[in-house]
Amino acid sequence: MKRNNRFLTRTALIAAAYAALTYAFAWMSYEQIQFRISEVLVLFAFIEPKYGLGLVLGCILANLASPLGIIDIAVGSLATFLAIVIIVQIRRLFGVNKKALIIASLGPVISNALLVGAELTYLFNTPFLLNAFYVGAGEFAVVVLIGTVVVNSIMKNNILVKRLYF
Repeated sequence: MKRNNRFLTRTALIAAAYAALTYAFAWMSYEQIQFRISEVLVLFAFIEPKYGLGLVLGCILANLASPLGIIDIAVGSLATFLAIVIIVQIRRLFGVNKKALIIASLGPVISNALLVGAELTYLFNTPFLLNAFYVGAGEFAVVVLIGTVVVNSIMKNNILVKRLYF
């Protein structure tokens, strides 16, 4: 029972953190050009794959406030889910190290660029490649440039990493 409570608590905390960060930076978290600071947390699935559920739930909660409506809840959450699948697979293939983290960080860039880019094309009738570029550039800045530094720093702290495991 204790493990189940720990899982539920950490899932709720990561979901709340993702949603809160998105809301706190709402002015740059939605629309065509976005820098969603909360996306840094997606790389926590590299440290512990069980954080994936909380991240998807956090994306759903965050997108409840999206000006793009229900489609953003569905597409954004699917993009987050696919990003986590990619991150976890890269972790399995290459282990838990800095090189694998950098490769894994490209998962959110690709999944969001393609899926959210297609969503924006559908909603606004704008060129897909332009939308994919803008979304991908924002994801690259947040996840690859900032997120890998944050998560790599966490991974160097063995005590903290042990506390992050379920």
